[in-house]
Amino acid sequence: MKPSGQPYVVYATETGEIFEDKSLYAIGRTGWDFVTLGVEDFMELPEGSDLFVLPGRVPVGVDVKTGQLRRSTKGFAVSAQMSPAHTMTHIAAFEKLPEADTLPLYAYTAMGWRNGKFYVTALRVDKDIRQEPKSFNQRKVQKSVKDWYTRFPENRLLQHIGNNCALTYKCPAARNFFLNRFEAPIPTSPACNSNCIGCISFQPEDEIISSTQDRITFKPTADEIEQYATYHLEHAPYPIVSFGQGCEGEPLLMWHTIKDAIAKIRAKTDKGSININTNGSMPAAVEQLCRAGLDSIRVSMNSAREEIYNAYYLPNNYKFDALKKSLQTVRKHGGWASINYFVFPGVTDEPAEYEALRKFIRETDLTMIQWRNFNIDPDWYLNKIGKKSAEPGIGVKQLMDALKEEFPHLTYGYFNPPMEKIKKLMPQKTKGFAST
Repeated sequence: MKPSGQPYVVYATETGEIFEDKSLYAIGRTGWDFVTLGVEDFMELPEGSDLFVLPGRVPVGVDVKTGQLRRSTKGFAVSAQMSPAHTMTHIAAFEKLPEADTLPLYAYTAMGWRNGKFYVTALRVDKDIRQEPKSFNQRKVQKSVKDWYTRFPENRLLQHIGNNCALTYKCPAARNFFLNRFEAPIPTSPACNSNCIGCISFQPEDEIISSTQDRITFKPTADEIEQYATYHLEHAPYPIVSFGQGCEGEPLLMWHTIKDAIAKIRAKTDKGSININTNGSMPAAVEQLCRAGLDSIRVSMNSAREEIYNAYYLPNNYKFDALKKSLQTVRKHGGWASINYFVFPGVTDEPAEYEALRKFIRETDLTMIQWRNFNIDPDWYLNKIGKKSAEPGIGVKQLMDALKEEFPHLTYGYFNPPMEKIKKLMPQKTKGFAST
């Protein structure tokens, strides 16, 4: 739902109370630049979203009388971390004060207030309800965790996704597994061959930011994986099991184990979809997994431009071209190939990025883009990748529209699709899947 008029700037006091500043209309940022907004740029804050006070930062808006940009002097800036399935189009508009610390690893979406409601600059990109906050019953999750522990008391992986993921961090994927539905996570790797500056599970001791969760510390066996993956594929509605989670390193480093696990799973069931979320750094390993029965891949990337990708991922022993080869490999085997595309307004929608992404899509025969919000301090990220200035962006929504017009077969979304959806959406020319 759109607001009835231009939303006003919101600010927070030192005690965390949030108020509107009716002297300023809310605006947004793309990269370093402030941009004015219209009513059409906003949607009502999605249920289950979080609001963040941004200490050491003051909000910037448009003066309702003069039409000029102006700082608010009433308090700290406020932003939104939206619930899953929504993608930001603008970053929160703020001015950083000299004493401000680096922000933690969350997304910072522009927002405002109008007629008793919060509004954000965002789009809903996926209708899937699998991670709707209201759909989770934590008491049922707790009971299911205990039941699984009783069945498999020696399974370290179940202990990890139960205690660490479902109960401590309340990971939606882990909770969905314990509620016997949708996509089940399979973390496997304590190590990584990227050094992402915004890694959520590992940060060097001398870094100024902290990881938001703990990484898995052991290497699970193929039997530990199969014990619960097969059951999930057999019994859950629209089931997916996914290697590669936020609480681990790079799963392709464990490809031998994953290959054995896939073989064990497929020896018992042909139901559902087996997916891997990865940095795509090892195409030869992806080839082996496809031969074992891998159905889909999702490769994470912050940019289709190698220099910007490298500045964020800091890759070890692989080149950007490996991402393309991994996606091409899955498509060659008739599988579903997605990118987990970190959206950062002002970088994602630069004309140079648009051109690079068009080329990337053509070269990989990509089937899906998952438009994910980039969890990172905007100023810190721009400095880290060396972005002192940028070309004016074409707009995130405009980018989506332009790509869809050129590549109508592309699926847009936020989540890995189940096999039932893949079969309906897969381009007809692809072998190995039913088409409609």
